[in-house]
Amino acid sequence: MIRILLVDDHAVVRRGVRDILTEALGKVAFGEASKPSEAIEKLQAEDWDVVVLDISLPGRGGLDALREIKRLRPALPVLVLSMHAEDHYALRALRAGAAGYVNKESAAEDLSGAVRKVLAGGTHVSVRLAETLAKSLRVDTSRPAHDRLSDRELEVLRGLAGGKTVKQIGVDLALSEKTVSTYRTRLLEKMQMHTNAELIQYALREGLVE
Repeated sequence: MIRILLVDDHAVVRRGVRDILTEALGKVAFGEASKPSEAIEKLQAEDWDVVVLDISLPGRGGLDALREIKRLRPALPVLVLSMHAEDHYALRALRAGAAGYVNKESAAEDLSGAVRKVLAGGTHVSVRLAETLAKSLRVDTSRPAHDRLSDRELEVLRGLAGGKTVKQIGVDLALSEKTVSTYRTRLLEKMQMHTNAELIQYALREGLVE
């Protein structure tokens, strides 16, 4: 029996994933977590064959959870299932140790095959993402400015672009207001911008906010 840990803060999504994988894979034992701390507890308490992880999670966030999972269980495959376009987070997830990346919009078609592939020791990427990975190996001065940001800086950018205050972003990311302000200063410098308005315009133009 395959043991799969589902980590997503939406119960409806977890149920849908269970249904898809049960129909495709047969006998599957599921564990569920709605936030990173719960996922780490279940990871430490039981053995799993694969983790299906959303990266838009409350608190520490999915990328931080991914790094912690790989630190604790380096050989455990983690498949990222996200609402975000591959352009924005897939490369970051793979660099953090993910064994694959599936967009929720294509989950019904791609998820079961992706799980089989990572269970067999492979890496699941879409054709589009494979092309992006190939391009990333070359020196490319045309890469978008937000590619230069750290994961935390990108999360702060998305929060500001979504109309959140520094305080609200701090609560979402479990960071102090001072730390969030520091990230804001850094991302402004890296992107050669001066105001939140410039950041918001950029994020909307690049599709970084839903």
